[in-house]
Amino acid sequence: MGKPSPSETDQVMDEHDEFEELFRTYYPFVVRQVMRILPSPSIAEDIAQEVFVQFYHTDRTVIENIPAWLAKATIHATYNHLRSEKRHLARVKKESLYLLDSLPSTESEWLSREDVVMVRRALLQMDDRERTLLLMKYAGFSYEELAQVMQIKKGYVGTLLSRAKSRFRKLFQQVRGDGG
Repeated sequence: MGKPSPSETDQVMDEHDEFEELFRTYYPFVVRQVMRILPSPSIAEDIAQEVFVQFYHTDRTVIENIPAWLAKATIHATYNHLRSEKRHLARVKKESLYLLDSLPSTESEWLSREDVVMVRRALLQMDDRERTLLLMKYAGFSYEELAQVMQIKKGYVGTLLSRAKSRFRKLFQQVRGDGG
């Protein structure tokens, strides 16, 4: 692979000059075509650039009518942009609906915090053994694991948990002010 010959260099320069002339001539036409469908100057210019990049990489010797080719490519690029925007907006809407559903309201968040405070108060009033049993059970530990940690027989775990739950309910109602 040697250097390009002077005639090849001239041919490349001629193609470049020809493209530049076609760009200057048809760029306003392409932007107007986009603006007919999508009245946003900045988007129209972006799409026009895409069309001219595509035009640059196309063998222009097979194009019979350049304005018609540009108009068709512009319409396709504009509708592709609109479809892409529509899909993007649908995704954003779906994500925002998901976030709205999954985020607690200020009121429910406040109530939840208040509940957490009341649960903590009730747990602090329990003896260590009951509190540990309840916290470990609701953290996902099995009866076997609870028995091992508490150093009791596995069959006794259920009875102790039942008593701890009853005691917790009473204490929670007192903390909450429901009586007791």
